[in-house]
Amino acid sequence: MVTKKIIPCLDTKDGKVVKGINFVDIEDIGSPPLMAEEYCAQGADEITLLDISATLENRQTRLKLVSEVAKKVSVPLAVGGGMRSADEMYEVLNAGADKVSVNTAAVKNPEMITEAAERFGKQCVIVAIDAKTTGGRWEVVTHGGTRSTGLDAVEWAKKMEDLGAGEILLTSVDADGVKNGYDIPMTRAVADAVTIPVTASGGCGKLEDFYEVFSQTNVSSALAASVFHYRQVTVKEVKDYLRDRGVQVK
Repeated sequence: MVTKKIIPCLDTKDGKVVKGINFVDIEDIGSPPLMAEEYCAQGADEITLLDISATLENRQTRLKLVSEVAKKVSVPLAVGGGMRSADEMYEVLNAGADKVSVNTAAVKNPEMITEAAERFGKQCVIVAIDAKTTGGRWEVVTHGGTRSTGLDAVEWAKKMEDLGAGEILLTSVDADGVKNGYDIPMTRAVADAVTIPVTASGGCGKLEDFYEVFSQTNVSSALAASVFHYRQVTVKEVKDYLRDRGVQVK
């Protein structure tokens, strides 16, 4: 049985952790380095740091912030937001990230994924897929969920695996911040379509949601933000809950 991972996510804007609903209605939550350190102490398996406004503002991820967070964590750090080339991905890795996550840039230049995988190793390359339900299918969106691409999320995930992606970070824009649970049908479809690890994201609001996504899909990890940021549960409580129900966690 594959050991499942629990990943707190720090969405940042202007150097602060923020949270919204459906990618909008953003509010400040706290300090990225301090929150990352706290989640590590709770037993997080990984930390994800996403600069959610970098692409919209046409800039690189804040490297200084990446470095500050990296110094506080004792687990792998995945960073996303604003990277437009393999060279910029390297800068983020050099700043302390263990993995880099790209979404918009992968849509604009899919070959970038192959270049990055060859240069850094596919274990460092995450393709983030933000998707929403459109006309009976799941469509990939970019630029913080503001732009449609016409791409089918399942087919896109398969293509990204073929080009060298080591992981998929799948976020349901429809479920994001709503706290009604992960989008199980979409998550199951993507996870079944690829052989690389898939992380479920968007919609977690309670302990049961973690169990549901692990028991009903083949994802390797569950990412959450609000449920941790607002102290509804701790990472340790999530792991204890899952372990009691037969889910293998670290």
